[in-house]
Amino acid sequence: MTRLWDKGAPLDERVLAYTAGDDPVLDQRLVRYDVRASIAHAQMLCERELLSRADLEAIRAGLLALADEHARGLWRIELGDEDGQTALERRLTERIGSTAGRIHLGRSRNDQVLTALRLYLRDTVVELAGAADAVAAALDALAARNCATELPGYTHMQQAMPSSVPLWAGGFAAEIRDDAQSLRAVERRLAKSPLGSAAGYGTPGLPIDRESTSRELGFAEPHEPVTAVQLSRGKAEAHLLFELTILMQDIGRLAADVLLYSTREFRFLELHETFTTGSSIMPQKRNPDVFELVRAHAAAEQACLAEVLGVVAKLPSGYHRDLQLIKAPLFRGIDLAARTLEIMPPAIGAIEFHADRIELDPAIHAAEEAYALVVAEGIPFREAYRRVATKLKR
Repeated sequence: MTRLWDKGAPLDERVLAYTAGDDPVLDQRLVRYDVRASIAHAQMLCERELLSRADLEAIRAGLLALADEHARGLWRIELGDEDGQTALERRLTERIGSTAGRIHLGRSRNDQVLTALRLYLRDTVVELAGAADAVAAALDALAARNCATELPGYTHMQQAMPSSVPLWAGGFAAEIRDDAQSLRAVERRLAKSPLGSAAGYGTPGLPIDRESTSRELGFAEPHEPVTAVQLSRGKAEAHLLFELTILMQDIGRLAADVLLYSTREFRFLELHETFTTGSSIMPQKRNPDVFELVRAHAAAEQACLAEVLGVVAKLPSGYHRDLQLIKAPLFRGIDLAARTLEIMPPAIGAIEFHADRIELDPAIHAAEEAYALVVAEGIPFREAYRRVATKLKR
């Protein structure tokens, strides 16, 4: 296949396979966003009298049809396309002829892919934050179902102070809601439009209107100066993965508690049979695989973050093909978090606490007794502490 920018000898197929990498697969999720950004760019070119109205309508109709057909699975990005941007322009050219070649005026694949990526990430942040809120709501429901169930509170893995299912679940719910709020804060880094920065140095001599495309696509403003655009690559992506890592760690700690509380030694809770798996050789066992994988996935999420940070570390300014490698860990981290957030509400719903099995150490109220002595007798806390400790030794 001859690519749009080939200038002579065909590219060695081994080079194409190596340089395209996973882009033909990864870019499938960006097609509709690329179409949206391309239409906005074409509209701007028309407004600036760099594209005729007839050409604009042909480009718009062709792109919308391609987006619809892609969504219905009628075509996919191929290795010969190299990436989603080229796949769209090639198919648009096949559909409307040389008019399709006018759409690339005033942009590069560099700003084109980054614009589509930011549009995708803006939607993704909203979806992930909403999914995190749903996990918190499931914890609220668990607390409500067990509003009178006491639990021991632990420090250093020892029973320390009295707690309850509402306190336990409420703590996790509060932190997960905080994580959702932090996810929404990633929008700040996604709010600037890269479109029109082209290969990183603008479009000298070409009267494009970056404000117009920025407004049309819902960005707060164009990303300025144009040299900042490529320097920003990886920052919003790492910010999102950092917040997802924090969220996954909170959910992983919740899973660790559930796993501990479900052991034969604790027996505080059971998981519904539909959310456990069987053992291959031990007939008596049901395994809490979901929560074990949730606990482990926090480490995988952190690895995605480290990979993105590693790709951009110490790169000189400007565009470099290295930046292509950000997409794989970014999308992997997003998908991992999305799958985990999807499974957690029903998994939490499968938890059944057994209040009759939960035994609190009688000494668990020791701190409360010390506080009562201070209030009743006005003595220093340290004296009350020693008196209660002495009493417990008898």
